[in-house]
This record gives sequence, C-alpha cells and structure tokens, in this order.
Amino acid sequence: TVAGRVAAAMAMSVFVTRRIPAEGLRVLSQASGCRVQQWDSEEPVPRAELLAGVAGAQGLLCLLSDRIDREVLDAAGPGLKVISTLSVGFDHLALDEIKKRGIRVGYTPDVLTDATAELSVALLLSACRRLPEAAQQVRSGGWTTWKPLWMCGHGLSDSTVGIIGLGRIGQAVARRLKPFGVRKFLYTGSGPKPESAAEFGAEFVPLARLAEESDFVVVTCALTPATQGMCNKDFFGRMKKTSVFVNTSRGAVVNQEDLYEALAQGQIAAAGLDVTTPEPLPTDHPLLSLQNCVVLPHIGSATYATRSTMAVLAARNLLAGLRGEPMPHELTL
Repeated sequence: TVAGRVAAAMAMSVFVTRRIPAEGLRVLSQASGCRVQQWDSEEPVPRAELLAGVAGAQGLLCLLSDRIDREVLDAAGPGLKVISTLSVGFDHLALDEIKKRGIRVGYTPDVLTDATAELSVALLLSACRRLPEAAQQVRSGGWTTWKPLWMCGHGLSDSTVGIIGLGRIGQAVARRLKPFGVRKFLYTGSGPKPESAAEFGAEFVPLARLAEESDFVVVTCALTPATQGMCNKDFFGRMKKTSVFVNTSRGAVVNQEDLYEALAQGQIAAAGLDVTTPEPLPTDHPLLSLQNCVVLPHIGSATYATRSTMAVLAARNLLAGLRGEPMPHELTL
C-alpha cells in the first residue's frame, strides 16, 4: 500500500562508515525520509563506533576496510535490510551470515574498471622499466653518465602476458596492453571465457603453465577461498627469471613471504603491487627493502571522477535496497 511505503520511507536510518565523496552523500541526504548518520573522518571508523553507529540502522554504507561480520550484524539488529559497499571487492563481508539474514548487498563494479586497468598498466611499466629506482638514482647522485647496460629493464614488445582473472578489469588491462606489441595473451580462472578471450586471441591455460610461459603476470581476480595464496613458492618457482609480477586485485591472493624470497633471490625480475597484506604495509616490511618491488597504497580506482561515481552508485544501491527496488548493482547471494 501507499501508506505502507510511506511508513517504510519514514524509517530509513542509514549509517555511513567514512567521509565519502560529496556527490554520494548528497544522493543520500536529499532522499526523502532518509536519516544519515556518518563517521565523518578520512580514517576508518573504530570498531566500537561502528558497532554503536550501526545499531538500529536499516542501511549500512561501508568501505573495503570495514570488516562486516556477525558481530556487526548482531549490533545492527534485525532491522538491517541492506549493505552497500563502496568497492568492487566483497571479501570484507561475511556473505554466508548476510545471506542467512536476508540482507541485500550492493557493490560498485564497472565504474572503476578503466581507472584500475590504467593503474595496472602504469604499475607494470614502472616495475619492468624500473622507474622508481631510476628516479631515485637521479635524486641520490647515482646518475653519472650514459651507460649501455645501466637501469635496463624488460619491454612489452613481442612478450607473452598472463592474466589471472579475465573479468572486467582483466579484459580492460589486456585491451590497453595489446597496442604495446604483446605477442600472446594467456589467461586462467575458474573456467574458459571464449567470448571475452576472442578479442585478444587469449588462450585459457592452467595456472602452472601461465607461470612458466608468461613474461608478465597480471593478477586481476577476486579474492575467494580458491584464489587465496595461489601465487606462492611453487608459482614463483615456475616463472622465468626475467618475468615481472603485478597484483592489483587483493593482497591475500599472494603469499608475500614467498614473493619476497623470489624477488630477493632473483628468481623473478620485479614486482608491482597495489594491494598488500596487511594494508597499510608496515614501513619496515621486507618487501619495502627491495629495489625490484614497487608498492603502491591501493590506489587502483583513485581518480577524482571514478571515486565520485563509486560514491553515487553506492548511495543509489543503498536507497534502492531500502525501498525494495532493483539495485543498479546487486551482488547475487
């Protein structure tokens, strides 16, 4: 009934776990009957504040740094109808528990694909052409004269690129790398994707073969129990000594101790990481002592336009869920 819908709209109390781009907050604050409570800080909401803030809320807008587990769901109470995450990844959400309680989940795929793919290519080029190392040499006086073999790296022309996870971002990365003169694309994942692979003539291979044949490995898969720690000692041991490894998915896909050993012992040439475990990575972490490892602070989607679009989408997902309407992007549980 109309009265029922009006009553439901009156009761839309929402907790937002962080300061988000203004455009997203505007969508929520301008929605009729929506009461917004926000942890208004650039820093993550402390656990106690999260548990207090979510109490009695019908909607929760969270970030990938917020662990939404049974404790949070219990604190929210039975009124929680929808969780909207400002991310494409959802490994921070206790999905089994959320599904059990009939809570709907919104996320933000598509809108960050291009920005993340651009960053993946930038990171790959930085690592393979040793850009941070070279820039540091200019600053520290290491640049003395032109030397034939100094600061040489590895180029993309005529190379084989292996992509772990040929989803939206994986395809966008391949699309951008193709004009560099890549000779062959390999990919692996839960199964072959002939429609997606056709554009690049990409071949579906087992993980071991991808490691053995690729000059560049780019990880763009989701973090799942199947992908957790899959890039390990065995994987790096199969890679060529001249290969470059890039991860812009989630840190836990990689066994960082094994990656450190592979880089330190020259088992692989270089690595570029936009994601780590934990985040932030402690400043005394062994990986940060290596010249051949470029580490960025999870900035894959960090363009002004992309973050703004993500915030608006997250807000629209939340409102649609609260109103019982189809979400622009709902996670199928």
